[in-house]
Amino acid sequence: MHKQWRLVTLIVATAQACGAVAAPRAITESGAIMGASDHGLHIYKGVPYAAAPLGDLRWRPPAPHEPWTGTRAADGFAAACMQQGVSMPGETPPATSEDCLYLNIWTPATSVRQQLPVIVWIHGGGYRNGSAAMPLYWGDRLARKGVIVVTIAYRLGPLGFLALPELTRESPQHSSGNYGLMDQIAALEWVQRNIAAFGGDAKRVAIAGQSSGAISVSVLMASPRAKGLFQRAIGESGGLFEPTQLAPSYLLVNAERDGEKFASSVGAASLQELRRLPAASLLGGDNAGGITHPVIEPMVLPLSPSEAFAAALQNDVPLLVGSNAEEARALTDVTHTRAATFDADIERSFGQLPPAIIAAYPHRTDTEAPQARLDLERDLRFGWDMWAWARLQSATGHQRVYSYFFTQQPPFPVGSVYQGWGASHFAELWYVFDHLDQAPWHWTRADRKLAAQMSDYWTNFAKSGDPNGPQLPPWPAFTDTDNKVLYLGDPIRVGGVPNTDGLNALDAVYAAVRGKALVSK
Repeated sequence: MHKQWRLVTLIVATAQACGAVAAPRAITESGAIMGASDHGLHIYKGVPYAAAPLGDLRWRPPAPHEPWTGTRAADGFAAACMQQGVSMPGETPPATSEDCLYLNIWTPATSVRQQLPVIVWIHGGGYRNGSAAMPLYWGDRLARKGVIVVTIAYRLGPLGFLALPELTRESPQHSSGNYGLMDQIAALEWVQRNIAAFGGDAKRVAIAGQSSGAISVSVLMASPRAKGLFQRAIGESGGLFEPTQLAPSYLLVNAERDGEKFASSVGAASLQELRRLPAASLLGGDNAGGITHPVIEPMVLPLSPSEAFAAALQNDVPLLVGSNAEEARALTDVTHTRAATFDADIERSFGQLPPAIIAAYPHRTDTEAPQARLDLERDLRFGWDMWAWARLQSATGHQRVYSYFFTQQPPFPVGSVYQGWGASHFAELWYVFDHLDQAPWHWTRADRKLAAQMSDYWTNFAKSGDPNGPQLPPWPAFTDTDNKVLYLGDPIRVGGVPNTDGLNALDAVYAAVRGKALVSK
């Protein structure tokens, strides 16, 4: 393999010396691949990191990919994993396949000896949908700032998260579910073994994700199986820190019951029958929508993230974490929200919430009620988790924490699906990836400045574990005694934790449910 790598390097160097535009090549553990070049970057698309999870490999941990001979083309994206719907409004539905365990690489390295830092991006989509090939996630702009960007696909929905007693019995670890998380771990293991061939440093890997991708980051920090596979972590608007008493379906025994109901709904009387069914028939069965979340089980996630962090058992790495000021505008229609029906509407959506939580979001009038609904959903679904995550890591970890609150309102056009959404869920992504030009909107000079600054913060953090750098407003660390937050807007400023009335109300209720505070003082 070493001789083969030297031969490929010699061929490419000779072609470049002769003035030819040579397609980039790299040697992976499974064989040689050929990508494409674009303005100084080498891009490899559709690189397999595990075997196709088909047939008897369905609902099993990802297996190694078989080696190949010759050079495999890596210049086109692979199909996304099986899914329904799209992860972002207006997104073109991706082509899908059960054969989907591939990743994509953008590297600025001109030599395999450069040892550049790496960002591994985990897409969102509620574990129901999403694609590693979405143009918004392309790594071209970040790579030009001196990092390698890797985007990974992983199994979704029932194909990624089904738990069953039969699956648990056949597992040496006596567990089931979390196959999508096992895929993420397998992709990180692949990066550890192979990223040097692309000029990367396996000891400077940052995992990053948004929404369910950020939930995955919180799980990977809590998972003993992921220990040593990354050295920094970035979570945007997603985490898994609520008391397990409020989410009993996340426990293996309950997830198995949900899995049995799902199997019955698709007409399968056994695991063998389930494995014979076409993948598409597994997406629309009754209860399929509930088979879309991590499971607390012995193999990947023996403790919930809140339990692992509280016991100082997390993978202790520098953390950059935050949420957006208007998260719920992308997810909730408040057009018909009224004061008189506020409590009933909340109960239909979330079940009966304690009165102390409802009271923290005043909704006495029809003018107050829509904003109260948006604020409550923002904090309940995102804000509290990100605050809890930052507090836990700063209290029990030994690495720095950086917390942000995104307030910039993108110029979403009137008449578009995004109209009026402001600093909503996923609005920060255009700025993080510095991809404003992908959307033909009226971006201002302030928007472009913020995109340049945020992409600098993110790549600086990947390089060193500290987002600060020249020409950037200082970003102080968040500590358990000094909860400093960077407000990402125009202008960037430092402040305290936002929305503390609602967050404290949620915190008090969760502490009562757990029987103790999340963070001991």
